[in-house]
Amino acid sequence: MRERAESCRTLATLLAAGALSVAPLPAAGQEPGTPDRSDWGAPGLNRVALYPTPDLAPAGGTAFLRWDPSPFGVSVTRDGSQRYRLDLEIEGLPEPGSLGEYRTYVAWATTPIMDPVVRLGEVGNGTFAGLGPVAFDKFVILISAEPSADVERRTGRLALRGASPSTRILPDNHLMVPVTGTGESAALPMDHGAMDHAAMGHGPASDEPAWSHPPMLPETPMVPGLGHLRPEPLPFLPRATADEALPDAVPSQVVRLRDGQTLDLIAGRVRRTIHGRDYVMYGFNGQYPGPLIHVDQDSTIFVNFENHTSWPTAIHWHGLRLDNAFDGVPHLTQDPVPPGGRFEYRLFFPDAGLYWYHPHHREEVQQDLGLYGNMLVEAPPDTWYAPVHREEILMLDDLLIADDGGLFPFGTERATHSLMGRFGNLMLVNGEPEYALELDRGEVVRFFLTNVSNTRTFNLSFGEPGAHRVKVVGSDLSKFERETWVDSVALAPAERYIVEVRYETAGEHALENRVRPLEHTFGGYFSRVTRLGTVTVGDRDADPAGAPGYDELREHAPVVEDVARFRSHFDREPDYELLLTMDVTGLDPAIMQRMRADRVFFPAVEWADTMPMMNSVATPEEVRWIVREPATGREDMDIAWRFQIGDVVTIRIENDAAALHAMQHPFHIHGQRFLVLRRNGAPVTNHVFKDTVLIAAGETVDLLLEITNPGKWMAHCHIAEHLETGMRFVFEVDP
Repeated sequence: MRERAESCRTLATLLAAGALSVAPLPAAGQEPGTPDRSDWGAPGLNRVALYPTPDLAPAGGTAFLRWDPSPFGVSVTRDGSQRYRLDLEIEGLPEPGSLGEYRTYVAWATTPIMDPVVRLGEVGNGTFAGLGPVAFDKFVILISAEPSADVERRTGRLALRGASPSTRILPDNHLMVPVTGTGESAALPMDHGAMDHAAMGHGPASDEPAWSHPPMLPETPMVPGLGHLRPEPLPFLPRATADEALPDAVPSQVVRLRDGQTLDLIAGRVRRTIHGRDYVMYGFNGQYPGPLIHVDQDSTIFVNFENHTSWPTAIHWHGLRLDNAFDGVPHLTQDPVPPGGRFEYRLFFPDAGLYWYHPHHREEVQQDLGLYGNMLVEAPPDTWYAPVHREEILMLDDLLIADDGGLFPFGTERATHSLMGRFGNLMLVNGEPEYALELDRGEVVRFFLTNVSNTRTFNLSFGEPGAHRVKVVGSDLSKFERETWVDSVALAPAERYIVEVRYETAGEHALENRVRPLEHTFGGYFSRVTRLGTVTVGDRDADPAGAPGYDELREHAPVVEDVARFRSHFDREPDYELLLTMDVTGLDPAIMQRMRADRVFFPAVEWADTMPMMNSVATPEEVRWIVREPATGREDMDIAWRFQIGDVVTIRIENDAAALHAMQHPFHIHGQRFLVLRRNGAPVTNHVFKDTVLIAAGETVDLLLEITNPGKWMAHCHIAEHLETGMRFVFEVDP
């Protein structure tokens, strides 16, 4: 607490001294130095106004925070700080010699306490692109006159300065209330009316779960005035009677299916034991995760699905370009499968790679309780992946455990956690909290990664720097054009990445989620490092012939050729535009006050739930996440797009920085594939075919959608709770 307070005083001192500027951006067409405060409540998240020292007015400019080229939807360091490239537009600077013994101007980036300082490069009047990268949580941009362009540290006269949008959020003094533990935990009595408890799998009403205070991170104080709030829906957890013998969940098993074969798949209750405590959850075929379906490219299989849960449901085969009738979207491609019902799916696998399956009806409940599994589609031998020593499937998830050690309930009639989505506080890899792998020294492992969480974006690291090397090979529907070395892997819900890791030193290597969430009350970022498992490397050397050429970054010619077919469309103006935004009505006034205070800045990615009380009580009755078509004003299911087979469609999606609570959205398009062309105007230069794209808060993303599959298809945010509020639309493809 003392360190936080000292940091806050330091920042306040700098602001008072004029070392930092937190003025809002000039309006379009406005002269620098005369900011318009009409947009103070909804500032831009991706630009910095550069203001002159008083004697250099009217000089000024703008720094645009661009996407730092990365294989992932967000560019972050291994420790979780966002990376930017800067484009500077500067005008009005005098000749540097007129200010003293100076020959040029140099741009710098530094933290609010002015240490460390990063040299960005020589600048002047005009446009300067691609400076950086900058990877500070909060930073200041300085332009100084210098005797030489080669100076390594700033010694000359300051000319322009500006502060990153993240410096706008300052300590909220009246909300700085010390908190111990996790706050109130006593459940409030609630009258839920004449709900049919037994029909929902609760058991007798007296055995019902009850709402308690949601667990909180120790770094996040509870906002005063919210401790009495509880979600309004009836709390739900699957139950088993005292004399009911549920099967113990077993680890996922590989099911190898050839063309024309059939899999029986049953969704039902299972008993899970985690850290010595039993939980009633869900599983496919009694497994957690469900069976790994291993098939050949271009094969067709059949799945006889039976629903033994208490919910209507359906299975969506995520990422597959399959027949529309089997896409598994209730009320669109099929009727929901009722409890006790059956449905036969016919699955066709045109693309090699990694896919997954999960419910598409109240998935924020069913998927979170364990109904998910992977599909591995294998290409003909020697045409897809390079040799490695072994392959590992990792499904990344999180589970929300209440203060009493049980599962935190779900809403029965409607979803809870509709603001940010349901973050868990227990990380799971393949359903287990402690993943373990043993290797020989020098072994190369190909990891197939899938994020199956409701809302969490992971930043996965594989051990200490220097002890291993990580390369990214592929993502959702293909390999990348070129392999790339990375320090960590950032993957949003529903995304998949394929990476190869060589462990070069003996010992224990931690598999970790390393992020830096923003705590809004104190206005600071903090580090969260969560150990997901351990890779133990022995002293015996692996056979180098098992992974020849690992040090080479390969170019994948078939992907390059496939992408080349679309390059003539890359510079087209978008055919369609979408805005991702929200509407809030009826939330408690204390929550609304807090949200308005937070509106001065939103991080690109919400890495953790730093306001769990506000989040847990929000339902689709109060929060509506929206996909809007600005050209027509249509929203969500009123959007009416119609295409034909063979169309190539360019789409610009803007994530509204002015929303009351702007946050990232992993946007998924069913039944087709797309390329990401640009992020915040910066072109993507290493392409991969995707079905889900992470769109950060305030970001604009350009996509190229290839239309190959007829039918009615859904497009939606893959934060499960956002989908439940209505953040989806349907487009139709004519044969």
